[in-house]
Amino acid sequence: MKRTAVAAEENKAGLNAGCIAKSIFLFLANYILLFAVILLFMLLNSVKEENTDFLPYMQGHITHFVYLLLCMFILFVVIYFYFLFENRQALTAAKNIWLVFILLDVSIIVCYLFGFFFNVYSRPVAMLALLALLLLGRRAAIFLNVIFALMMFAIDHFTNFTVTGVNENAAVITPLLTFSAGMIGIFVGAKVKTRVCSFLTGFAVCVPILVMIASLEYGEGLELLYSMLYGLEAGVCSAVLFMAFLPVFEVCFNCITDYRLRELTDHDAPLMRELKERAFGTFNHCIVVAHLAEACAIALNEDTALARAAAYYHDVGKLRQPEYFTENQSGYNPHNELTPELSVDIIRSHAKDGYELIRARRLPKVLADIALQHHGTMPIKYFYAKALKMTDGDVNIEDFSYPGPKPQSKIAAIIMIADASEAISRTLPDRTPERVESAVREIIEERVDMDQFDECDITMRDLTAIKEAIVNCLTGVYHSRVRYPKLKLGRRAEEEEEEKKSDG
Repeated sequence: MKRTAVAAEENKAGLNAGCIAKSIFLFLANYILLFAVILLFMLLNSVKEENTDFLPYMQGHITHFVYLLLCMFILFVVIYFYFLFENRQALTAAKNIWLVFILLDVSIIVCYLFGFFFNVYSRPVAMLALLALLLLGRRAAIFLNVIFALMMFAIDHFTNFTVTGVNENAAVITPLLTFSAGMIGIFVGAKVKTRVCSFLTGFAVCVPILVMIASLEYGEGLELLYSMLYGLEAGVCSAVLFMAFLPVFEVCFNCITDYRLRELTDHDAPLMRELKERAFGTFNHCIVVAHLAEACAIALNEDTALARAAAYYHDVGKLRQPEYFTENQSGYNPHNELTPELSVDIIRSHAKDGYELIRARRLPKVLADIALQHHGTMPIKYFYAKALKMTDGDVNIEDFSYPGPKPQSKIAAIIMIADASEAISRTLPDRTPERVESAVREIIEERVDMDQFDECDITMRDLTAIKEAIVNCLTGVYHSRVRYPKLKLGRRAEEEEEEKKSDG
């Protein structure tokens, strides 16, 4: 998933001592939380065994309990060092750490309860892999799937998990079964784009589970059929619970997934509906920019869903004062009554207003960041030129420029170019491919000359691909049409012809 690369580009700062201390504290807090979960499992086991109270049960299994806590501690250390060396950015935010461990805790609890109350084969062992794939990315999902398989094996073994009605070796194959089912879910789920296909992923997850059940239970007769049905349930429940928990994690941790991005780009989404009602010109502009951004993302092999959503929301800051932007005006221009300095303050504030509005609605931070960055530190040339005429050239261009920051990612750079290209294409009297190509090339060269792409990982080859994608799209959107002849056809034309004959 490319979204992990976008997240890494947002903040490249390393861990300082404060972040390290905070991350270690959060790991210990989550370890204590898992400690409480394990105590719950031990309590359930004590209840299941007849005439056994909790304290005597714990005294009889204290060695297993200590071994289990030691195993979990080792796995927690492994998780910490994985993120320390592979994705330090995840350790700088508390919500990222909580997301990882709540994913693990919820998955462990769900799987344990399914195995405890139903059957060891019925556990939705691929649920964690599917959730981690969408919320954290494929690389982290593969790693957490391995950790989860080891955790489930340790819990099964050291909490004296009783396997009833199935082969006694069923608990022993927990690591292989959990790992293989999760990996199938990751590789199949990475290509899934709809919720229906997500549900069908559950049947793909069933394959390794059913193969292992058949290998273990082949001589059990009717029990084999029951076990196979439980295995089928495990795959289907993995997909169903994944779809049930995903929106909860999306909202609670403000995560970005393809599903959420599609919901945000629906025209009935709250901000989109507000933009359509109060600033219809800006809304249409965003639609065309989204079309351009998506084509550019495809050309650069970037995340198309994120590019489209960023384009939809890049100008929502204009909702604060929509009448001051040309695309929303119908004849009257309020800037005619303002000084250039005041006009510039209103125009450039829409980037910051968009950032604040997106954050206030608890939408993904990456959308807010791109809204803030999509003009970089570019000058607002119209009002700068107007001020030059009024002051005999004694004007500081920085007073007429956006405050930044400059684009921090390829997606932000795409939005910057696509936004300016769509705007200038509307001013061209001649929209031939050559004229459009010249205009887009000038936009890109101007931003390169003004160092607007210095803070994002974009190459000249990427900029060439962006230019070609935008030119192809704009010439398609604003293509020339054959002039229709002025002929009256249909019933009205026949009636007029009959009237002429009757008059004659």
